[in-house]
Amino acid sequence: MIDQFGRNIHYLRLSVTERCNLRCTYCRADEGICPKAEEFSAEQFAQIVKAFAILGVDKVRLTGGEPLLRRDILEIITRVKNTTGIADLSMTTNAHRLVGQAATLKKAGLDRVNISLDSLNAEVFRQMTGGNLAQVLAGIDEAIAAGLTPVKINVVLVRNQNNAEIDDFIALTRTKPVDVRFIELMPLGELGREDANRLSNAEIISARPYLQPLAPRYPGQPSVDYAIAGHLGRVGFISPYSKKFCADCNRIRVMSDGKVRSCLGFDREVSLLEPLHQGEAALLETLKAAMFNKPLAHEFEQSHSHAKNMRRIGG
Repeated sequence: MIDQFGRNIHYLRLSVTERCNLRCTYCRADEGICPKAEEFSAEQFAQIVKAFAILGVDKVRLTGGEPLLRRDILEIITRVKNTTGIADLSMTTNAHRLVGQAATLKKAGLDRVNISLDSLNAEVFRQMTGGNLAQVLAGIDEAIAAGLTPVKINVVLVRNQNNAEIDDFIALTRTKPVDVRFIELMPLGELGREDANRLSNAEIISARPYLQPLAPRYPGQPSVDYAIAGHLGRVGFISPYSKKFCADCNRIRVMSDGKVRSCLGFDREVSLLEPLHQGEAALLETLKAAMFNKPLAHEFEQSHSHAKNMRRIGG
């Protein structure tokens, strides 16, 4: 569907839960256990995806929270992938539950995964996330073996926490067919509100002249990708703060409680609960309005966009 600014909105990011088994410093370090009472069911998500597909969405990413905490995640994957019109289904995960499941997820219909990994030092990783580095590394290898490719590794850089590991992450691409993508810290939550914690991707790129620019894999790709001679993988940079890519944005988000958020950095939300009860026609009209009225750009610079942490907005 074409929005009011002429962008083709065909990519749905579907948050299936706010719950997470990690406590990342830039996301929800001080929060307790997230409730699941308001999470939509697999059937409700299927209805929503079907309506989006009718409106032209052909690409879906399952996000959270941590999607693999859903006991019915295989049902959700199967229902979404079997929806007429959906050609690509991916998932963002912290990989702590990926080992032993990657092949099953692939068989159910999942095409590929993005894996969050913010340090290659076990102790730093524990401090930043509360997680187990060995589990994540094993999950990456299993995802590659299962064909959930290209495996993309998402690294949120935080000054004085993990920025000394940039070259270690780049080195991963030498022997592994992965995309390592550095993501600028966004002004969400307590950590993101302090500019001193943020690194600009431009300074990382300028310090590494050996990076060779690559053409994007698809229109609207948020990362600017680079190759390194002799490396199996690639390096990408996602710069939502220092270099807006809103003009090419093709995404819309639905959160786990059924609220549509047309932009990650814009606080307007629309509930789908009532339209779901009213039937497909009402649901389609609500989604059409939300997609058409997608804002021109995010508002990270304005204080009200800090109201919710990343896990609350299906990041």
